[in-house]
Amino acid sequence: MKALLIYPEFPATYWSFKYALRFLGKRSAFPPLGLLTVAAMLPASWDLRLVDMNVRRLSHRDLEWAELVLIGGMVVQKRSARQVIARVRAAGIPVVGGGPLFTCEPESFPEVDHLVLNEAEVTLPRFLEDWEAGKPQERYESRAFPSLDKTPLPRWDLIAMRHYSSMCLQFSRGCPFDCEFCNVTALFGHRPRVKTASQVVAELDAIYEAGWRGSIFFVDDNFIGNKRYLRADLLPALASWQRGRHGIPFYTEASINLADDTALMDAMVGAGFDTVFVGIETPSAEGLAECNKGQNRNRDLLECVRTIQRAGLQVQGGFIVGFDSDGPDIFQRQIDFIQQSGIVMAMVGLLQAPVGTRLYARLQQENRLRGFSGGDNTGLATNVVPRMNLRTLQEGYRRIFDNIYQPKPYYARVKRFLCEYRRPEIRQSFQLAHFRAFLRSLVRLGILGRERFQFWRLLGWTLLRRKQLLPLAVTLAILGFHFRKVYETQLSRSSTGAEEQ
Repeated sequence: MKALLIYPEFPATYWSFKYALRFLGKRSAFPPLGLLTVAAMLPASWDLRLVDMNVRRLSHRDLEWAELVLIGGMVVQKRSARQVIARVRAAGIPVVGGGPLFTCEPESFPEVDHLVLNEAEVTLPRFLEDWEAGKPQERYESRAFPSLDKTPLPRWDLIAMRHYSSMCLQFSRGCPFDCEFCNVTALFGHRPRVKTASQVVAELDAIYEAGWRGSIFFVDDNFIGNKRYLRADLLPALASWQRGRHGIPFYTEASINLADDTALMDAMVGAGFDTVFVGIETPSAEGLAECNKGQNRNRDLLECVRTIQRAGLQVQGGFIVGFDSDGPDIFQRQIDFIQQSGIVMAMVGLLQAPVGTRLYARLQQENRLRGFSGGDNTGLATNVVPRMNLRTLQEGYRRIFDNIYQPKPYYARVKRFLCEYRRPEIRQSFQLAHFRAFLRSLVRLGILGRERFQFWRLLGWTLLRRKQLLPLAVTLAILGFHFRKVYETQLSRSSTGAEEQ
């Protein structure tokens, strides 16, 4: 059986890093970890080919070769996925769809022959058994949350690592919290399930032996969901793995209560972590109560961010406007918090209601939905009918952008962050791609860019005050260029409705 695995294209979003990748000479930020893991679950006798459309185009030869096509992806890849499905169907090849996109919106894809939903460890074996028997069903789904101790090593041999800026690894699934707008618990449950430390080390060994020497993203939605296992098993194993190797920096996502545990932060830094993405959401106590963000309530969020930064972990932050309790003052409050916190990489979006969330169910009952969420919260579109006047909400959102991502406020925030941040203990070794990115930044940002004054001022200040952080300062300058391009592109669109359904 010749099976073609296809990963649809990402639009230019916060997480795509599309405009920053050009400085590094890379084609995509992250490899398709889900499809690579699914590939390892397919029969050993099958002939496999993987096409990541963020790296290369899907060719006619690929379709002529394939006897079966498997497509996986995120909701934000919906438009590209539909185009791919149309091409595959026109070629007369059976289509299998799986992953979050198809699990969240199965009814949106009647043209897909077989939907293998939820977690592949449960549903994929059932499909494969029926396929081999010649009687595959249209849909396979399960509410079971399987153990991860049998999840195989991803098939890294199916991609060219040189095209990516970072590799990925999943340690756990599930989150102990229950934020109203988040579909993580709907997809993966409340009880964090983890891989063993030996499994994680084996995955790291495979990535390292394949020649990778860059950063690795632990894609867990909440890395610290099982603190006991982290302290006792995983972090000591990671620290041991780092010894005697080129520096491999790690980064991940975690909840704000990480700031309460100094020993855990120290252990993460000692194991190689230098960055965490944290869902701050809003400085409004009413907004946090409304969305059931209990872990963020009754604490000084600014001080929590600074505590994490001083421990040696850069904080990236997620922010939302458009809660029912938000008033006209929320936009300036968000601006002030982001600037004062030194969260350089701030992802700000309008409130979205993904399928499967309690927010979606509530708004459906209130008749306040505009179709499905598009999966990208960096534009003016939302599938939520807000309490606030929509035009007021969108204008306020534009004002947040103007006050955090235009060169002057952005570079001021970078400087504030560098003042607080402790240099990481484990640093990536210098590579030719970094030198090329530096030279390109000198030209694109330092000569041609409208931010050239702020760029040179930041580099001069860093050389005088925090010279060991100069590579990080250049990286953040490049990322600032990406964020400005993304937001400017999104905000230039006139659409105010929901994304394509």
